[in-house]
Amino acid sequence: MKLSLVIPAYNESAIIEATLRTVTARLADIDPEYELIVVDDGSTDGMADLVRPFESEHVRALGYRPNRGKGCAVRTGMLAARGEYVFHTDADLAYGLENIPDMLSKFEETGADLVVGSRKLNGDGYRDYPPLRLMASKCFSLLTRMVAGMNYDTQCGIKGFTRDAARAIFSKCTTDGFAFDFEVLLRAKRMGLRVEQEAVTIVNHRDSKVNVLRDSLRMFRDMLRIRRQVDRT
Repeated sequence: MKLSLVIPAYNESAIIEATLRTVTARLADIDPEYELIVVDDGSTDGMADLVRPFESEHVRALGYRPNRGKGCAVRTGMLAARGEYVFHTDADLAYGLENIPDMLSKFEETGADLVVGSRKLNGDGYRDYPPLRLMASKCFSLLTRMVAGMNYDTQCGIKGFTRDAARAIFSKCTTDGFAFDFEVLLRAKRMGLRVEQEAVTIVNHRDSKVNVLRDSLRMFRDMLRIRRQVDRT
């Protein structure tokens, strides 16, 4: 099996069936032996009942209670994945799936351990994106450079890993919340893993509750905590 895809989901009953129909059809074209793992992050809207009919040789559903956060859901799926290359992306498919074949090729061409999406590489990776969310994204990128010297689009919601890299990184990660991507990439940097980037575009599908000042301050605090924690381990 070459490809595993992990989709973390919390209270996504309104979209999950359409998402799974789209994803299973597309992954079958990329790798007929694909694995899709849907991780229910403690949903309370009956989403698990909608996912269950999709379970098959290729589709697994994992979950837990109560809700713990996207970082926990991604970590759960990544450690369970069996593919040679393991990706994760968001349930609303805001990044699409079109970049996965190119990201797979980049692994093979460069020998990378991680290939991560970047909305910055093509100069305009944001489509129909609200100004406040765009401002928040740029603030988070600035904080990442300030705190860890990393020039990655850490909060981009599509990332790929070799199976060995995924297990090495996620077995050490502890962040359950919003800043988990920062921990993942910081640990990859500390481990000396090779990280390549792939230009992607995000298409905004729905409203966000981002508060630029509040969330930037929280992110800065979490980044400092994570850096101290990673440096100790």
